[in-house]
Amino acid sequence: MRVAVDLDLCQGHGVCESEAPTVFELAKNAKVTILEERPDDGQRAEVEAAVRYCPTSALRITEEE
Repeated sequence: MRVAVDLDLCQGHGVCESEAPTVFELAKNAKVTILEERPDDGQRAEVEAAVRYCPTSALRITEEE
C-alpha cells in the first residue's frame, strides 16, 4: 500500500492526522505531510479511514505489486 496526497486539494482540516497520526501530520503551512508513504498492513484500517473521511478527497491509496 502506498499513500499519496494532492496538495492542491488539501485544505488542512487535519482529519487524516486524527485518524492516522503515525502516517499523516499537519504541517505549518496547513497542508498534510505524509510521514510514512508506505505504511504497513497493520495501519491499513487507520489509513483507509483517513482517506474515507478527508473532506476534500485529497488522499488516495494505491496498491503496489
